[in-house]
Amino acid sequence: MQLVLTVNGTTYEVEARPTARLLDVLRDQLGLTGTKEGCAEGECGACTVIVDGRAVNSCVMLAVQARGKEILTVEGLARDGELDVLQRKFVEYGAVQCGFCTPGMLMSAKALLMRDPTPSEQDIRIALAGNLCRCTGYTAIVAAVKAASGQESTPQMALPGVPGELAAAAVTDPAPLAVACETVESEAGRPLGAPCTPVDGGPTPAGEGSTTSGARPVSEGGE
Repeated sequence: MQLVLTVNGTTYEVEARPTARLLDVLRDQLGLTGTKEGCAEGECGACTVIVDGRAVNSCVMLAVQARGKEILTVEGLARDGELDVLQRKFVEYGAVQCGFCTPGMLMSAKALLMRDPTPSEQDIRIALAGNLCRCTGYTAIVAAVKAASGQESTPQMALPGVPGELAAAAVTDPAPLAVACETVESEAGRPLGAPCTPVDGGPTPAGEGSTTSGARPVSEGGE
């Protein structure tokens, strides 16, 4: 059957089976692979997209049910080449772990901020309750969402005395943080100037081994 879907502000005509899931059409026919398939049962939240302002699990929604509705996927968050504030805060606060669940986390959080621009921490945790992550305790994720709403707190990636913007830059360019961490005292009371411990698997100072981090910026995602 032929469907007309509006995704990220663009209207598409697609041929789909009556039983095709919205997730299948987004990934396989429109090439929007930022939306992930995890459990395929509506339990993990990796496939979350926003439909008419509401976060839904696209793995349990038929594509035909999305006709006439506005669909927003993680690819639609960035505008004119600039990351959405929520994406930027995920990077800055170190809320990206392996990255598989991140698109779903972003979409659930975005839906929350669309209906409540300044949610409480409890509201944020409730909104993310359907998004499972095995990499983290959610602390950095909740802090990132809170910061995106204008309620700033100290980025999880930051060392004491290191500006948040420097910590954020370390996600893609770890060198500045490696230098800065030699000049501040760690939470464990390390003397100033002593070698510092990598943050979240990040770099060690020059001469102590690895100089690159496995972290990557929040983006549209891959396959």
